[in-house]
Amino acid sequence: MIGMENESALHLALKLFYSGEQGKTEQAVGGYICDAVRKDGVIVEVQTGNFKPIEKKLKTLCAERKVILVHPIIAVKTIKTYTKDGVLLNTRKSPIHEDVWDIFEALLYCPSLAVMPNLTFNLALVDIAQRRVRDGKGSRRRRGASAKDKMLSAFLGAVTLEGKKDFVKLIPFKKSDTWTAGDLAKKANIYSTLAGKAVYVLSRSGIIKQVGKRQRAYLYKIV
Repeated sequence: MIGMENESALHLALKLFYSGEQGKTEQAVGGYICDAVRKDGVIVEVQTGNFKPIEKKLKTLCAERKVILVHPIIAVKTIKTYTKDGVLLNTRKSPIHEDVWDIFEALLYCPSLAVMPNLTFNLALVDIAQRRVRDGKGSRRRRGASAKDKMLSAFLGAVTLEGKKDFVKLIPFKKSDTWTAGDLAKKANIYSTLAGKAVYVLSRSGIIKQVGKRQRAYLYKIV
C-alpha cells in the first residue's frame, strides 16, 4: 500500500490502536491515502515527526470531516544495539525525555494548525524501543550504528488538544498576566529554546499576542 513501505512499527501500532476494532486503515479520502478511518467516520493520521510535510493534506481533510492527528510523545526510549548478524550488543536508556510541550517542535513550521477547525491533536504518551545496527554506516555520535526501526513498548495514556481553549490551558499564566519567553521556560520547566518555539507558534496562531517589552525581552499575553 502507498506509504507503508517505510512504515515503522511504532507508526503501525499507533495506527491500528487509534483506528479501533471496526475502523479501516489506508483509506482514500479527498485525494489522499489516510492512515485510518474510524467506524464513526473520523479520520486518523499518525505523524511521528514534524507536521509540515502533511500540512496541506490536513487542511484538505479538515475541510471535509473531523481529523485526529496522533503524535507520539516519548517518555522513555530504550536503545538496543545489534551486530549485523542480529546479536544484541547492549541495551541502554536514552537520557532524552519528551513531554506535551514538544508539540511545539512539530508545529514550528505550520503554526496555523494549532487552531485548525475539525483538527484534534492526540499526544500519545509512550515508551519505545529503538533498534540500531552496528554496521559502520551510522554517525560518529552513534559509534557507527545505524538507527533502524522504532517499536512501541508501552502506551501510558494520552493528552488531547482541540483548538485555542486547550492550548490556553497549557500556558501556566492567568489571562491578565504578562510574561516573557524566559518566564514561560521557568514556569513550565522547559528549555529556553523550546519556550521560544512555543511562543512563536502561540503568537503566530493568535493564541497569545505581544504587548510590550521588559528590558530587551518581549512581553506576551493570552488573547
